[in-house]
Order: sequence, then C-alpha cells, then structure tokens
Amino acid sequence: METLSGSHCLVTGGAGFIGSHIADTLVDSNAVRVLDDLSSGSRDHLPDDAELIEGDVRDDETLAAAMEGVDVVFHEAAVVSVTASVEDPVRSHDVNATGGLAVLEAARREGARVVLASSAAIYGHPERVPIAETDPVGPTSPYGLQKLTLDRYAVQYHDLYGVETVPLRYFNVFGPRNVGGPYAGVIAVFVDQATRGVDITVDGDGTQTRDFVHVDDVVQANLRAATTDAVGEAYNVGRGESITIRELAELIRDVTGSDSDIVHTEPRPGDIDESCADVSRARDRLGYEPTVSLREGLAALVDDHGADD
Repeated sequence: METLSGSHCLVTGGAGFIGSHIADTLVDSNAVRVLDDLSSGSRDHLPDDAELIEGDVRDDETLAAAMEGVDVVFHEAAVVSVTASVEDPVRSHDVNATGGLAVLEAARREGARVVLASSAAIYGHPERVPIAETDPVGPTSPYGLQKLTLDRYAVQYHDLYGVETVPLRYFNVFGPRNVGGPYAGVIAVFVDQATRGVDITVDGDGTQTRDFVHVDDVVQANLRAATTDAVGEAYNVGRGESITIRELAELIRDVTGSDSDIVHTEPRPGDIDESCADVSRARDRLGYEPTVSLREGLAALVDDHGADD
C-alpha cells in the first residue's frame, strides 16, 4: 500500500466507519488528529495515539483549531443517510455541503491537501455500467446532490486557488465497524439475519446490482490520493465488479453456513437498477488496485460478527 509518513493529518469523522480505518492506518507514521462530534462514530474506534477534538466541522473556531499545522485532511464527516437527507434536507445540506465547503476553505488558509469522500450517489440512474467519472451525473436524493456539490467545489478549489484536492467517489463500502448506511447497510443486515437463522429479506426481485468495495481498499485509495501528483480531479473507488442483491444474499448464506430462507419484499421506491465502478482512472493515475475480494471480505466480517456476539 502507498505510504504517507511524517505528516500532520486531520481526519474529520475519524471516529466513524471509514474515517477510523484511515486513522488506524496513518497513526504509526504520522501525527493524527481526529475531529468528530461522536453523533454516529465511537471513541472506541479511535487508535490510542490519535488526538481527538470533539466538535463539529460547522463550528469555525473548532475547525480552525483542528486544522492548525495540518498537511493533509481526510474529510469523511457527513450525514451519510439518504433517508435522513430526504427527511431533513436542510440539516444534511448544512453538514455535507456547507460543512464540506468550510473544510475546503480552512484547508486553503492552511495550505493543506484535502482528500474527501464523494459518492457514487452523484450518478443516480446511470446510462451505462461500468460508470466512468466522465459519465453524466443525476443524483436522486438530497444526499447525492450534496455530495455532487462538494465534489464540484473540491475541483473548483483546485482550479481557482491551487488547493490540492482529490474527491473519491465511493461505491458500496463494507467492512468492520459499518453498522449500516445508505449503501453497504444491506451487508450488515444480511449477515445479521443469516447468523441468527431468520429470513434474509431482499428488496424487490433482487436483480439490482451493486459494486461492493472493502474498507481496506478505500483506505488504500485515500493514501494514494494523499501522495499523488494527479490532484484536482475525481476518482471512482470500487472493485470494478458487480453482484446482484439476490446473489449477495446467497453468498452470505453460504459464507455463514446458514439455513436461512431468502425471501423477497416490496421493492424500494426509486431504487437504482445497476451500479458498477469503472476504476481505470484510479488505477492509471493513482496506482489503485482493489485487493480484497467480496467473499474474502465477507468471511472476515462474519468472523468479526461472531466474535462480537
């Protein structure tokens, strides 16, 4: 994996799912500071050597203190629920778009690089798969629109102000510490259902496809983005492979050795039929290469789940 060493790093949302894994990887060879309001993250996820500032990216004084002396910012703080963004678009916009813009502006003042979490949600219903970064965007939720806004702001901050920015468009991230969310929540649900021996519930006919990428590969992409010269443009982060949700349920049942039945429920309104990342830009310009297979990642997750019981 690409290394970053001797740097002062800030991870916003660093007590959350992806942010805590980034902090874990950085802490051995960098000074790591975490800014998190602990609304969804956990103190238990933080490595011992990371400094925690408990607070909100929207608070100017807190953000300025967290940003002081920082070389690289990994911006993961967000309201990550599509449902929450639909129910309260003003609050989620305030965190995801306005808060993200505040991070970019603070980084501009500090002269720091920003690697930030964008999302495949910006694409909406794709015209084709796999989806390339140059394909049309059409978010179908406030969350997707907010991520698109921040994605575009990041590129503009590079073009206008020379800030080294790298938006990473995450597809369906899964792995330890993910307790649900807009994408990979389905894996947590299926694993829980399979291990308890209850019905595995699939929305609709299960033919919808998703690209599931392990959090270790997302961390790899972040570290490569922190050291690349190819800044000022966005990159898809996925495996570049897709699986149907029905096949995912069958795979999880197999990996867990469960005898759960797979049952189909009503389809979710507005659900996207197909999703798969074209990762050739990240591969060519960042040196990104996904290394954790879906089966391997699921097996480790099931072991983890069993250890927690």
